[in-house]
Amino acid sequence: MKKSIVLIALLLLVFTAGCSASGPAGDTEKREPTFHQISQEEAKEMMAKDDGHVVVDVRRQDEYDAGHIPGAILVPNESIGCDSPEALPDYDQIILVYCRSGNRSKQAAQKLAGMGYTNIYEFGGITTWTGDVVTD
Repeated sequence: MKKSIVLIALLLLVFTAGCSASGPAGDTEKREPTFHQISQEEAKEMMAKDDGHVVVDVRRQDEYDAGHIPGAILVPNESIGCDSPEALPDYDQIILVYCRSGNRSKQAAQKLAGMGYTNIYEFGGITTWTGDVVTD
């Protein structure tokens, strides 16, 4: 009898362990970390604002050197792991992410969201960018 009670108690503990709050104010629904996908026109409008945003190029150094959006900082997608990038210390800062075609920027945006960054906006690749581009 005691074994049955212990077993039932143990099973209840196991089944309810996944119900701990994982979000604000008791929100128990597990969510995938997310980012916002925006158009390049929306990105240009956001870049025109003086709101403390940062533009992040997630390509390789040689690609960045060949041409990048003015003011963009380089944080290669391949360098984004488990630790937050030194160049991005503010988890609530608006981060506008791009790459060459849009593939790596989506990967990088998802990784950053998974680390807890909250204002990530992915806007595709520089190959279709109609704004200014600078070369080093």
